[in-house]
Amino acid sequence: MGKKIKKEAEPPPKDVFDPLTIESKKVATVVLMLNSPEEEILAKACEAIYRFALKDDVKKLLRELDVMSSVIAQLAPEEEVLIHEFATLCLANMSAEYTSKVQIYEHGGLEPLIRLLASPDPDVKKNSIECIYNLAQDFQCRAMLQELNAIPSILDLLKSEYPIIQLLALKTLGVITNDKEARAMLRDNQGVDHLIKVLETKELNDLHTEALSVMANCLEDMDTLVLIQQTGILKKLLSFAENSTIPDIQKNAAKAITKAAYDPEIRKLFHEQEVEKCLVALLGSENDGTKIAACQAISVMCENSGSKEFFNNQGIPQLIQLLKSDSEEVREAAALALANLTTCNTANVIAAAEADGIDPLINILSSNRDGAIANAATVLANMAMQEPLRVKMQNHDVMHALLGPLCSANTVVQSKAALMVATTACDVEARTELRNSGGLEPLVELLCSKNDEVRRHASWAVMVCANDELMAVELFRLGALDILEEINLSVSRKNKFSEAAYNKLLNNYLSLKYSLTGYLSSSNIINDGFYDYGRINPGTKLLPLKDLCLQEPSDLRAVLLVNSKSSDVSPPASMEDKSSDIGYGRSISSSSSLRRVSKEKTNTRSGSPTEDKLEPTSGRNTAVSKSTTKEKGSRKGRGKKEEEKVKEEEEVAAAPKLTGEGSPDKEWYPPSDLDFCVYVDEVTKSIFPITNIEEQIEALAKYVAEKMGGKVSKEKLHDFGWELHISELKFQLKSNVVPIGQIKKGIFYHRALLFKALADKIGIGCSLVRGEYGRAWNEVKLMNESRKGLIGALPPLEVYVVDLMFHPGRLMKLRSKEADLYRYL
Repeated sequence: MGKKIKKEAEPPPKDVFDPLTIESKKVATVVLMLNSPEEEILAKACEAIYRFALKDDVKKLLRELDVMSSVIAQLAPEEEVLIHEFATLCLANMSAEYTSKVQIYEHGGLEPLIRLLASPDPDVKKNSIECIYNLAQDFQCRAMLQELNAIPSILDLLKSEYPIIQLLALKTLGVITNDKEARAMLRDNQGVDHLIKVLETKELNDLHTEALSVMANCLEDMDTLVLIQQTGILKKLLSFAENSTIPDIQKNAAKAITKAAYDPEIRKLFHEQEVEKCLVALLGSENDGTKIAACQAISVMCENSGSKEFFNNQGIPQLIQLLKSDSEEVREAAALALANLTTCNTANVIAAAEADGIDPLINILSSNRDGAIANAATVLANMAMQEPLRVKMQNHDVMHALLGPLCSANTVVQSKAALMVATTACDVEARTELRNSGGLEPLVELLCSKNDEVRRHASWAVMVCANDELMAVELFRLGALDILEEINLSVSRKNKFSEAAYNKLLNNYLSLKYSLTGYLSSSNIINDGFYDYGRINPGTKLLPLKDLCLQEPSDLRAVLLVNSKSSDVSPPASMEDKSSDIGYGRSISSSSSLRRVSKEKTNTRSGSPTEDKLEPTSGRNTAVSKSTTKEKGSRKGRGKKEEEKVKEEEEVAAAPKLTGEGSPDKEWYPPSDLDFCVYVDEVTKSIFPITNIEEQIEALAKYVAEKMGGKVSKEKLHDFGWELHISELKFQLKSNVVPIGQIKKGIFYHRALLFKALADKIGIGCSLVRGEYGRAWNEVKLMNESRKGLIGALPPLEVYVVDLMFHPGRLMKLRSKEADLYRYL
């Protein structure tokens, strides 16, 4: 063999650039390479940038280099498929971050991405739809997708042979169909048919979860709902919920049922298909998402009366158990279902209580989720409508548990909490517990809410809480009356409850009402502890009786006190006890005969005549007669009382003088009034039995005048000397507070108060009206027999003013000359 001769390489043409291999370690250099016209360089640059972008800390640098515009430029139609693949891959990776989404959106990346959904290359399709899915999380991008008519291109991807592309397409549709306009576009492009085809194909069961999610969104559109109802897909939804073993499919099927069940006709159809059994079964799922979806479906289905009845026996016990779940989301959903089930349904309320639901519901009031608190409060408010359940709730310290919701910043929670107060604070014990827990302060603050429902429910709650005088006084102290008055002056802010709450506060704090308005109606019954401070201006705070009693006497007008109850802090028994030096701050250690007598007197009736009293001959009722009979049996004669009175005066005089409020262990009571106790006893025995109402009034007027210094003529009124008498009493009592029974020289406003107080004790309906310059008078309604109408009809009522000064017992027609002279001159 001959020797091989090496062939020499041919030299490159002189007009061609020699190949150059470059190794770059700077991303900026690679970014510049994206501008190259050579396909091989572009592909390698895109791949390098993609690998670089996979590093999280690198994405920020890429954004700073403004690489997005260069990458998007590579999506142009004239570029090769390989360029499209790596460019879309890079965008898909970077679009997971919000800042990159903004940059893609601002550089017009959506339009070329939508166009590339029709690319022949599956990788380009996959990368493009993945990027669109990420961008669709932003509402601006979703709106742009609708403008660019992206839905038809996305629906076409459901025909792809690649499951990942189909899945990403469904995920994207699941996001964009949250918008109403997108749902309409999906319907118009036969999107429902595409979804039904997926759901009916068993081989595509890996797509059923996402397909059901899109379907659930579509069911919010009424036109789509009608369309689906005609296809029979509703039964398919039930089948998925009942038979599938995949939690996500069950969850999404239940969500779809929830959306569809908002339509009454479909609710009826579901009820006929016994969907309730399926939903109850789903409550037992191990998957929290499925439980939540089932609870939500029950919440909607119970709008159907038949479904609501079904869940009474099956469903409520399971929901009560879910209230104890470790998941707060599950507890919230279960409470929502119970709230809807128990609204306007006594049977379900009782079922929830019998399933031991009270305790877990109260526990949820301290949840971190506002929705859970609001739902639980709704259920408890429904339960509180039943008195036995209300008592059980109070035994679980429900009023204390309400403090947190009342202080919430969420208006829904505030509204439900106030509503719950309105339904639970129906007795003294509950109201006392609420006050002691500090619940009144935040409740009053809710009156200032700008939310109409919160303000309405808070007004309702205040109205309920003001049902007794102690609570009314406390609410007044917290400023509730001033707030309600301000609300009621506003046409837009006032409501029926705010007006009722204002009136209830005044009617249960008559001392304040009389000082503010100068008027007490016949239905405003004066009880023990009432005091007349005199006229005050709106916005002025009325001091509590205790504070007034502990003040030193001054030249201010005397505060008139009505009290027939015994107390541990007793004033001198009467003015005749000149040697007594005991003030209201002193205490008597022993249980005296005065207290025994007072307790007997307090058993006399404190009637509640209505404003329009129609019986002219009686003025009493059966209850009065019974209490009077009982009282008569307990008395042992006038002589015995006088002996006890003398004994009491001796005890008072012998009692040690203490300063301040007495023993700190003793509860403070208003000073008692033995003379007033005697008055009540005497009028009950002598005036109460009179059967003619006019004669009753005349007798009581003469009695009051006699106890207050007798008849006084107009000419001698200025010589009556009542001012000195009141000053002496204030000095003796060491207080500005003077019990009404101790006043022996009284003028108009003293006598009118005593008349009203005694009339209320024996059931004579009368009002008390304050005038100017120390005037006050009583008005009564009597039938005018001379003005009878039709045969058998009662004669009309006329208002009369009772004379207690000039001609005691005289009745003067209101607005007559003599009545005007009595009231004003």
